[in-house]
Amino acid sequence: MIEIERKFLVKSSTYKELAFQKTRIAQGFLNTDPARTVRVRIKNDKGVLTVKGLSSEDGLIRFEWEKDISKSEAEALFDYCEFSIIDKLRYDVIVGKHIIEVDEFYGDNEGLVIAEIELEHETEEFIKPEWLGKEVTGDIRYYNSQLSKKPFKLWNT
Repeated sequence: MIEIERKFLVKSSTYKELAFQKTRIAQGFLNTDPARTVRVRIKNDKGVLTVKGLSSEDGLIRFEWEKDISKSEAEALFDYCEFSIIDKLRYDVIVGKHIIEVDEFYGDNEGLVIAEIELEHETEEFIKPEWLGKEVTGDIRYYNSQLSKKPFKLWNT
């Protein structure tokens, strides 16, 4: 139930050619308190409810609990979400022994592309493909909960 994850900006679309799977995701947040974020998500035709705890100081580690729910339950919960619903397409890419998830955002976050890799432990080595850019692990602006509050399109305003 502990998530160890690093986030990166993406500097080219090469990941699209390498992806073995694409998933459309809509997600909203029932609670965006950093100590206990509660997310509802629809991935294709399935719902998921997720609770995430406070991130470590470096943003690398945090508690995560997930429970599958029906699509109709997730849709009903969207009515109780704070702020806006995030729309994105996720590309799953195998790189070495890891899967890198690349999220291409739409709507109010159009133009933002973020890659995430989950690790077994904090110091685990992984292959960094050339299309990964600047690391943004720990930069809360790139947390989906924050993107629902202050979308990417508003960052320069």
